[in-house]
Amino acid sequence: MRTFLSVMFLAMLLFLPCNAQAARDNLRLTVLGDSLAAGYGLAPDEAFPARLEEALRQAGCPVRVINAGVSGDTTAGGLARLEWALADAPHIVLVELGGNDALRGLAPEHTQANLDAILGRLKERGVQPILAGMLAPRNLGRDYYSAFDGIYPHLAEKHGVPLYPFFLEGVAGVPELNLPDGIHPNAQGIDEIVRRILPLVKDVARRQKGEVQ
Repeated sequence: MRTFLSVMFLAMLLFLPCNAQAARDNLRLTVLGDSLAAGYGLAPDEAFPARLEEALRQAGCPVRVINAGVSGDTTAGGLARLEWALADAPHIVLVELGGNDALRGLAPEHTQANLDAILGRLKERGVQPILAGMLAPRNLGRDYYSAFDGIYPHLAEKHGVPLYPFFLEGVAGVPELNLPDGIHPNAQGIDEIVRRILPLVKDVARRQKGEVQ
């Protein structure tokens, strides 16, 4: 009997850390974005949030990643539905917006004001933002793309938030990593984005996990 109890006790010790860790693995990250987050043209498990969640878990940093991407959304749309996106009480919000503003040639000052408001509200709510940058199409002219491209580093510095300079880095303009429209990443393109952005997100998640435990 004593041997049996000893074995049971050791088994409990082995399983308790895992269970305790599982109880703490409730970190939530919401991706507030457009079609690049929503997974346009992809299966749900191929979309950026799903692939990011899997990559974080494989890296030993389990995080629930929530897809709050809406195809065609602008920064104004993201701002308008911010409270809805916060309904899951995320600890981190990755803001991936602005591409549709640029494609529509919307005024950069309006894009900046919307993103500024989003970041400000997140900080007021105690939510850690990550800002994913976007670059404007070069055919809109130097004045436009210079003003637009500068929005993201300016706001990251103003709010003191982590910046991933260009969400489509390594994927934009690479035919084999995009759908036939040449704009949206295919499954391989999403995996490349995840591979590149993972170190930043993992670092933020680990620091945030230390704060919420």
